[in-house]
Amino acid sequence: MSKRLSERLRHSLLRLLGLLILALAICAAAFRAPERSLESLVARWAPPPSEFMELPLDGGQQLLHWRDEGPRGDPTPIVLLHGTSASLHTWAGWVKTLSATRRVITLDLPGFGLTGPAGSGDYSDAAYQRLLLALLDKLQLPRVVLGGNSLGGQIAWEFAAQQPARVAALLLVDAGGLAFKPESVPLGFQLARIPGMRSLVSGFLPRRLIESSVRNVYGEPGQVTAELVDRYFELTLREGNRLALTQRFEQMRPGAYAAQLGDIRQPTLILWGRRDRLIPLEYGQQMKQAIKGSELVVFDTLGHVPQEEDPAATLKPVQAFLQSLKP
Repeated sequence: MSKRLSERLRHSLLRLLGLLILALAICAAAFRAPERSLESLVARWAPPPSEFMELPLDGGQQLLHWRDEGPRGDPTPIVLLHGTSASLHTWAGWVKTLSATRRVITLDLPGFGLTGPAGSGDYSDAAYQRLLLALLDKLQLPRVVLGGNSLGGQIAWEFAAQQPARVAALLLVDAGGLAFKPESVPLGFQLARIPGMRSLVSGFLPRRLIESSVRNVYGEPGQVTAELVDRYFELTLREGNRLALTQRFEQMRPGAYAAQLGDIRQPTLILWGRRDRLIPLEYGQQMKQAIKGSELVVFDTLGHVPQEEDPAATLKPVQAFLQSLKP
């Protein structure tokens, strides 16, 4: 190679490197998303009836964002638990109707929403069971109707199996807990599962990534609004939540408690979106087989969060189920 050609190649490579560095700098500036303080998020995402409590847990105090709506005289309140990267807002459509006649309690689980990270860094199934038990004890609720979506559904049925005296009935919505094989995983979840991503996810978050992830779990992606994306995006930015998500994925043990499904004796209603590609319908059918006497209702056009996607349609079988329960 001639000296002149070698010099040209060297300059071309340096220029390419410079352009690459410039492109990376532009992307970093465009997608930089620093953490947001709890105080900066409260006005928009925690108006009344939102409350905050310090819950005694594992020898310390866990901050908890929660809502307590409906008549306090309800002898068997309904407690609803959201899924991974969601928040209590996912139940808003149900709560608006149910709270007219029933006491309904919703909360942001540690690691998500305005509750933020667990002080212990423990996001195991056992840690969520301890939190739920501590909450029911603090609120002096001896027995509840317990419901949940995805991760929340997993926590609900595991708790019902382990603490049967505390659970009168179960509402499981596209519930996790089995060793499932997804047909499609939201891109945000894929990135959070990659080893060594902690430092990157803590500083960068394209809003389009969140939009893509939310659309991925809806049966009809066209129903995803800008305000909905805002909620998921801004609550993900809450201090500590992105690190908590990576820790939760590291601590997951899919199917670890699956054998306990057969121990559940409470009346159980299972709801599932046929277009759920994260936890496909076949796993809802497995749950129905495992939980004696359970009922499965399938919504043909809905996805992984049917209670959020179509609150009115999904609430109809819930209301009939609740009316069928013995006082």
